[in-house]
Parts: sequence; C-alpha cells; structure tokens
Amino acid sequence: MGKVTGFLEIDRQENKYQPAADRIRHFREFVLPMSEQEVTKQAARCMDCGIPFCHGPTGCPVHNQIPDWNDLVYQGDWEEAIRNLHTTNNFPEWTGRICPAPCEEACTLNLEDMPVTIKSIEQAIGDKAWELGYMKPVPAPVKTDKRIAIIGSGPSGMAAAQQLARTGHEVHVYERESRPGGLMRYGIPDFKIEKIHVDRRVAQLEGEGVTFHCGVNVGIDKPVEELLVEYDAVLYCGGSEKPRPAGIPGVELHGVFDAMPYLVQQNRRNGGENIDSVAWASEPLSAAGQHVVVVGGGDTASDCVGTAFRQGAVRVTQLDIRPRPPEKEDKLTVWPYWATKMRTSSSQAEGAQREFQVATLEFVGENGKLTGVKCCQVDESRKPIAGTEFTIKADLAFIAIGFAGPTPTGVLSELEGKLNITVDRRNSTNVVANDLDYRTNVDKLFAAGDVRRGQSLVVWAIREGRQAARAIDEYLMGSTVLPR
Repeated sequence: MGKVTGFLEIDRQENKYQPAADRIRHFREFVLPMSEQEVTKQAARCMDCGIPFCHGPTGCPVHNQIPDWNDLVYQGDWEEAIRNLHTTNNFPEWTGRICPAPCEEACTLNLEDMPVTIKSIEQAIGDKAWELGYMKPVPAPVKTDKRIAIIGSGPSGMAAAQQLARTGHEVHVYERESRPGGLMRYGIPDFKIEKIHVDRRVAQLEGEGVTFHCGVNVGIDKPVEELLVEYDAVLYCGGSEKPRPAGIPGVELHGVFDAMPYLVQQNRRNGGENIDSVAWASEPLSAAGQHVVVVGGGDTASDCVGTAFRQGAVRVTQLDIRPRPPEKEDKLTVWPYWATKMRTSSSQAEGAQREFQVATLEFVGENGKLTGVKCCQVDESRKPIAGTEFTIKADLAFIAIGFAGPTPTGVLSELEGKLNITVDRRNSTNVVANDLDYRTNVDKLFAAGDVRRGQSLVVWAIREGRQAARAIDEYLMGSTVLPR
C-alpha cells in the first residue's frame, strides 16, 4: 500500500491525451504522462484494503504485486519497484500501455468509481527504469547444454525466451516476419505503443543470449520436424490470426477487407518496411478521403477506427451487434470482475459514429465495388427487426469480429498433416495443451499463448509464456526455480 490516508486525501488523476484534432495528424503515441511527483501521489492512494483483489485471479493474469510496487513508488524506490514488477511481468512498459487494466476494475476503490491508476503507474515504472538504466541484459552465469526453439516472437514467445535464457538454456526464436515482435509489432498500432519499446526488449534478449531467426516461416521454410530433431524442446507460440468468418453476403466486393491486413500494412509503413511483397493484403490500403465502416465492437475494430482517422477518412462508422451498454454498472453484482458498461476508446473519441444493436445484413456495391453497407436493428436475441433496414455509405469496410485460431498454413498444417497433433475443433483450431505443463500430444512440443488459449490479451500471453518456460525447464532439468 501507499500512504495510509492517501485515498482520502488525494483525488484520482489519469494521464491526459493530446487533443483529437492534433493526434490524428500522426501515428505516434499521444498520451501525456504524469510527472514523477504526480505518479508518486497516485501511488499513495493505494489503500490497506485487506484483500488486494487487484492482483488476484480476478484482477491481474500475471499476478502483479500491485500494492507492493505502489508503496515502493510512493517511497521513491524506483529500482526496487521495477525489480518487484519484473518478478511477475517481463514487459511492464507494454502492458502499462495496452492492457485494458482489469486490475483497476478489481480495485477496492472502484466501489466508489475512483480506483488507483494502476495502469499508469505500471507504465511509469517501466519507463523510469529505462530512463535510469535499470533495464540491462541479465545473462545466465551458468549455461546448460539444453537447446530450445520457440516458434513466434510475440509477447508469449518473448516472455518464454527471456525466462529460459536467464536459466542458462540456449534459446532460438523463429519469426515469420522480417522483425521480431509478432502482433505486438505488426498488429497493434503505433499510436498505442511505439515500436521502440519492442526493439529495446529485443536488444535486451539478444544481450541475454537469445538468437532471433527472422524471415523463417516454420512449416514452410523450415519443417517443425527438423526443429524437433535439432532441439531438446520446441515451444509453439503462434498468434490467433485466422479471421472469424463473417458470413455476410457481398464480402467479395472490392473495398471489403479483414481488419488485420489493414493494421499490419500501416504498421509496416510506419516502420519503413516494404508493403508490396506482403501477403497480408492484396493491395495498398488507405482510408484517405473515404467513407469507412468497421464491423465489430472490440479492440481490433477500435484500432481500425483510429488508423482510418489518421489516414484521412471523411467519416468512420462502427457497427456493434450488441446492445448499448449501461453508462454505469451495478457494483454490488459485478465487482471485482470486469464489468459490461459503456466504454469509449481514444480512437472512438476521435469522431467515430457508433451504432449499437445493429446487424450487418449485406455489403452492397456497383460493378464489383463497395458502395454501402446494408444494416438493420436487432432485438435482444440479435434477431432482425422488420422494417428497420437502412444503408450506410461506404467506400471501405473492415471486418473485425474476432479470430478463429492460428493460421492454417505453415506450422499448423504440418502439425496436423504429419505429426497428428490434437486440436480443439469446437470453436477454433487451437492446439490442445493444458495450462499446467503446456505439453501437446507431440513429444518435445509445447504450446502457449493465443495458439493454445485463443484470442486474448497481451498480459495473458505473457503469463502463458512464463508458465510454459517453467514447464519446459522442469521437463529438461527435472526441477526448476522459475515461478508460475
């Protein structure tokens, strides 16, 4: 905890944003961080609540010891704060930027709608640690003779790589794209997290002995079978990239695209990479001067909204089939769990027209080109209401309704075709492995992250990578000192 009476004396203060009219002119981060003095005051608000729900299973998937590092920030001990934070979270400056902060929903002070600004404090600790030079490589003092391959360099793969390298194993990470980071680099827009934060961690891991092999599409360029022969263990940490099928007539029209290729392409532009040779999209995509419709109400849809505005869209409309949530939740029936309530992302606040309880009936067009999106109102069971049909003008439409599992080509294709790996076909094609030992039915092959649990948060990916690393270390060495 922080100051004993801090929650009574200090009001909640959040990070401020650049005005929307300014921030849509660039793709950089637009959060205006609090000063060190302001962060210290916010940390002082952490109260002696008895049971800290914020870092329990309802609040933080990686079980950050939030009251402890809040107190350390209040005391001005930034070095010990980052040490404490690193015991549970390898990349706090990532989660401090992009995590939706279920910890704040679980905060006891949220009963009064004034939770501690945990997310902002976590980001501040990470950023301060880089500023003060605390984020140095920590190579293992003693090396083992074990070699481990990790497929995928997203949050799960990188967290596992760091944990395993620090225990002395030789770790090789194979990445399909030209740079490490997975969808942290290519899926999440720069205005939410600039890629310098990924690059610095990659450099740190390399300093700890991790070797990155980029531009290697495992399952196509290099068979999984070869990895299983060459290494003592293989960890599959691919993302959940296969778009969930929309089943909407007219998806074949020119101007209708899945969301992820659009986001990846813009991130490549921002990173100075060539987009012509990328299979993510068949052509360069830009919303400049266009009327844009985004189908879906989640984070990916919101990222499309913010990207479209920055490209110069004339109008952006977001369609959500769910009813408009209440402005305020019933605390006594929901807390400390994540509540369904009206939330407005920074991208939506930039001018998006949001439509709730609306179904997308059809993409309509002329001469094979999209001209509009036909919609209708739906009832509480999501059935169309007769006579409520309307059409929204659209030059571009992006489908962002979730993901159905890992991409079927490459790794998964080989695993199913040659190695008979068990996959969950009920709702997706996720690889089957439990969350205790993370082992698949293929000898020496482990799986963690979105490829195992399905589309989820970055913080869940980090947790799975850490836990899989522990399982692999125990499998190879007979025991382990790595935490779960």
